[in-house]
Amino acid sequence: MVSRLVSKTRDTYNEFPRPFWVLMGSTFIDRLGGALIFPFFAIYVTKKFNVDMLQVGVLFVIFTVSGMVGSFIGGAMTDKFGRRWMLMFGLIVSAMSAVSMALVNELAVFYTLGAVVGLLGNAGGPAQQAMVADLLPEEKRPDGYAVQRVVMNLAIAIGPAIGGILATWSYLALFLIDAATSLVTAVIVFFALPETKPELAEGQAEESVMQTMGGYGKVLSDRIYMAYLIVGILMGLVYTQMYSTLSVYLSSVHGYPEWGYGYILALNAGMVMLTQFWFTRRVKGRPPMLVIAAGAVFYMVGFAMYGFVTTYILFMVAMVIITIGEMIIAPIAQTLVAKFAPEDMRGRYMAIAGLTVWAIPSALGPLTAGWIMRYYDPRWVWWGGGLLSILVVAGYLWLHTIAGERLGETDAPMQEPPVPAGEAVS
Repeated sequence: MVSRLVSKTRDTYNEFPRPFWVLMGSTFIDRLGGALIFPFFAIYVTKKFNVDMLQVGVLFVIFTVSGMVGSFIGGAMTDKFGRRWMLMFGLIVSAMSAVSMALVNELAVFYTLGAVVGLLGNAGGPAQQAMVADLLPEEKRPDGYAVQRVVMNLAIAIGPAIGGILATWSYLALFLIDAATSLVTAVIVFFALPETKPELAEGQAEESVMQTMGGYGKVLSDRIYMAYLIVGILMGLVYTQMYSTLSVYLSSVHGYPEWGYGYILALNAGMVMLTQFWFTRRVKGRPPMLVIAAGAVFYMVGFAMYGFVTTYILFMVAMVIITIGEMIIAPIAQTLVAKFAPEDMRGRYMAIAGLTVWAIPSALGPLTAGWIMRYYDPRWVWWGGGLLSILVVAGYLWLHTIAGERLGETDAPMQEPPVPAGEAVS
């Protein structure tokens, strides 16, 4: 049994190039440092500055808005200057910001620091995602993004347990360790990771910074890709309720203590770590839009269940169903972003995907759910999530018909994105 497990692990390792594993190892170290802090960040702010959750919420809005701008700039700079340098820049800024947050004693200064951190600290995100696509051939990318999800969930499973122990001793230690992990990761990236930015085609001129930023116009004019992201926003509005609203719903409506929500999230992380790779191997190679539509069906059932059931065991069952959908969707959805993107524009395509599919739902989802829970039956958050998931399923089925030729799925006619004004058609 043990020898078979070792053999399978070795075979899996050999399937991917060494730089990919270096990237995954560095990702784990960096995410582990962040996972030490994030569960306790709100508690740290409320205690240090003697404020309530409303002011903490303002801080998170600042993080989100500035992070959107930072990701937007970072995506363009990733395509201009390369993945490796932008990744190191984000890591070094992250280390500096962690130390600064530990030392700042004025709330107004902390708000300003939050804007700077969000703006600069997220600049390396598109570079990391683009690097996965650069390092792997197209047929291996779903597996690669699945491995990345396992690595991130492993960090989330380990980090908060260590962070909880350290937080009782010193919050300063948490921030300093986070800074240290970011710097260690930056050193690994510098010495062990090659630059993966695609070479310019023969005769292709180097873009200026302004031309690179202007390339976002081409992304936004890619109508099929933008339709894909709009459907993704709807799906994100449903998914974000798992991390924002569910804890309050279980506590205020059903009277479950905090540990009840904690166990549900632990179930989610454990399933991802143990079975993500198995699920990805079963669905990759199939028409991706149909695969994501199938995953959205699991979302429809799982999220709607929270509006109908009342017992804890059924809440756990609902999370199992949701997690299956998540494991089907996440690696394929990320792979599709890389597939839509031209080689020399991956950073910008990744950045726009992050802005729309995650940032917008993270900002609007909790706000909408809070409004529903205040003025209507709280169960409508989950019933509405089920209904919205039906639209999501229909959206991906429609995208399968219009994007089939572009994605190599079908012989369906494809609507090409319009050519921006001033560009000749080759």
